[in-house]
Amino acid sequence: MYLTIRHDTSYRYEATVHYSIQQLRLTPASGGGQVVRRWTLDAPGKLDSTLDAYGNVLHTLVLNKPHSEIRVRVSGEVDTFPLVNGLLPDGVGPIPLEHFTCSTPLTDCDAAVCELAASVPSLNTPASLIALSEQIMQRVQFQPGVTEVTSTAAEALALGKGVCQDHAHLMLACCRARGVPARYVSGYIEPGDVEHGASHAWVDVWIDGVGWTSVDVTHAAFASEIYCRLAVGRDYEAASPVRGRRIGGREEKLNVSVTVSAQTPQ
Repeated sequence: MYLTIRHDTSYRYEATVHYSIQQLRLTPASGGGQVVRRWTLDAPGKLDSTLDAYGNVLHTLVLNKPHSEIRVRVSGEVDTFPLVNGLLPDGVGPIPLEHFTCSTPLTDCDAAVCELAASVPSLNTPASLIALSEQIMQRVQFQPGVTEVTSTAAEALALGKGVCQDHAHLMLACCRARGVPARYVSGYIEPGDVEHGASHAWVDVWIDGVGWTSVDVTHAAFASEIYCRLAVGRDYEAASPVRGRRIGGREEKLNVSVTVSAQTPQ
């Protein structure tokens, strides 16, 4: 599949900002079933580029002059390839598997999460991961605007509503409750006619003897050629596309526009 992606982010502030720093994980890498043809990242200042501990491309933007707005624009084209049962062609990666069995504040397991995790007999086959995804979707209906980026897996389960980030965190919590390595994935999806946005989150789960298996919990399906991976981490905080801090500004207004179109190569 040939994906064309456009992602615009703008922050407008009620008052002057005197200093801000933004960490941007908005640049995909080739690998994991995708090849980046072209990618541009435009920002109102110098971008320092490095790789974070998970191997994600990380750009840091520092603005130390007064400003009232920040605009970040991303565009590019990516070739993606089918994944059989979500199996990624890459190996373990730079981080030991044990790291991805450790819970985080966003993926802590309470009694209700542990009960949900036990609803599937095992998590050692691709089919079992889809079965758990279906259980999660039965318990947490997709509904935007009811959770925050700081909402935990347990909170989303108790509420019974959430978005793709909440579904991913709940899957991670269930896997870690069972001692199964799992990691958060941020990226894009060609949304087709579904109501869910083109900016998306899903999970990779490690199956012994198989490898990393990529699962879109929100759609209870394996991730494949309509997905573009941006970053991985233990949870949203480690893989967030945009994170930042500032001095000044008072209230902010955030606008995000993401479009993904797909074409089948001729």
